[in-house]
Amino acid sequence: MRVQNNYNPDVLSCLANLSSDEVFTPPKLANEILDLFPKQVWKNKNTTFLDPVSKSGVFLREIAKRLLEGLQDEIPNLQKRIDHIYTKQIFGIGITELTSLLSRRSLYCSKEANGKYSVLTSFNDNQGNIFFDSTKHDWKNGRCSYCGASQSEYERELGLETHAYQFIHNNLSGKIRNMKFDVIIGNPPYQLSDSGFGRSAKPLYNAFVHKAKKMQPRFLTMIIPARWYAGGKGLDDFRSEMLNDKRIRKLVDFENSSEVFPGVDIAGGICYFLWDRDNRGLCEVINVSGDKRIINIRELNEFDTFIRHSKAIPIIKKVINKNSKGKTLSQLISSRKPFGLQTNYAPKSSGVPCWFTQRIGLRHADLSDITDSGNLLNKWKLLIPPAPIAGQTDFTKPVGFYYNSNTVIAKPGECCTESWLVAGAFTTKSEAEAFRSYLFTKIVRFLLLQTVVSQHVTKEKFIFVPDLGKYEGKYTDKQLGIKWGITNEEWEFVNSRIK
Repeated sequence: MRVQNNYNPDVLSCLANLSSDEVFTPPKLANEILDLFPKQVWKNKNTTFLDPVSKSGVFLREIAKRLLEGLQDEIPNLQKRIDHIYTKQIFGIGITELTSLLSRRSLYCSKEANGKYSVLTSFNDNQGNIFFDSTKHDWKNGRCSYCGASQSEYERELGLETHAYQFIHNNLSGKIRNMKFDVIIGNPPYQLSDSGFGRSAKPLYNAFVHKAKKMQPRFLTMIIPARWYAGGKGLDDFRSEMLNDKRIRKLVDFENSSEVFPGVDIAGGICYFLWDRDNRGLCEVINVSGDKRIINIRELNEFDTFIRHSKAIPIIKKVINKNSKGKTLSQLISSRKPFGLQTNYAPKSSGVPCWFTQRIGLRHADLSDITDSGNLLNKWKLLIPPAPIAGQTDFTKPVGFYYNSNTVIAKPGECCTESWLVAGAFTTKSEAEAFRSYLFTKIVRFLLLQTVVSQHVTKEKFIFVPDLGKYEGKYTDKQLGIKWGITNEEWEFVNSRIK
């Protein structure tokens, strides 16, 4: 007997799984975001919407569905309602020519707005209200003055994608150049390669958020990586702006990006926010993990770094209040290249003993190649990796950071390449061992975790970890818990977050 299969998948749900570069938005997520807006926006025939980074057209399609239902009473005739909504209220900008065609297909049921199969006949051109105009970078000193793209990488021959996005390159189509939009919504491209070493890339999403705010919509919401909470190249000003903006009234946070984009790993997770131009106040922070949603109303700017877990805030405050000297490990940990030697520095057959990558181990470096501005060389040193959680992108799982097999106590006279940071330098070996036991405690690593959203752990990430000044004996969580007043309930949370 043949069983009839009535499963009819949404093509946009399928497309959402295809890319990890410019990630497509699943319809389910799009609707969760649209639920943030007041219900009256769907009943107002004058409300205007812009998706400035349209890929699949999912936001535009789902907006149209809601308006078609919300305006039934005001515009009873279906065709007139369609014509009004599609020509007067909904606008988009494709990030590429292909995505503009896909977006028109999603919204108008035709890749051409005035095509044979379009749901309306009001457009005289093929773009309708979904625009794409080929845009060029503005090269100055090898970089684009708008987005910072590298000229050597993105100056390409005609017909190749240059990733010069209209919205942030001041190339809005004439029809919408001077329009005021009530709602701006989208899922912008996240980063561009910056031609640095390895897979180096600069964030791009901050430029889209900044440009959207300048247009002063009534509401703004975008899906962006959560790395702005504490890290990322060129994100210090953006982080400060976001944390101090009282118009951000909701922030929905996902530590595991695959909960938002199935099969896509984005280190540090994903978030989306609601910016309400005319409504300032505290922010509703929603942490989502599986079916669990933890909601707290709080200030975003309580610290210079955004603390994603509300349960961590009282622990941090206790430690800060007990840290009478005010010094932290961010002042003790070295900067990258503590001895001026790059990761790819070639080992020498003789010379100063030098720690290379873990795979190479202890070899030698030429004394003339070494710099020692921190006077570290002739001390006992604890060496730690700059990327101790390489490969871990899901921060819902416990994090380890440091342990015996990925740290080294280097003797006086030994140096290292930038494969290591010098966590602390001491007169005696016993001090270095005591310091290592301090760093290995779960409470210390928990304080570090609050500022970490990627595999890279620089000295600035230790801002919440007190520098005890003098290190002796062996440190334990029980000892530090008593010292800092950590309760049993708080310890359970600490223990759940750290391997």
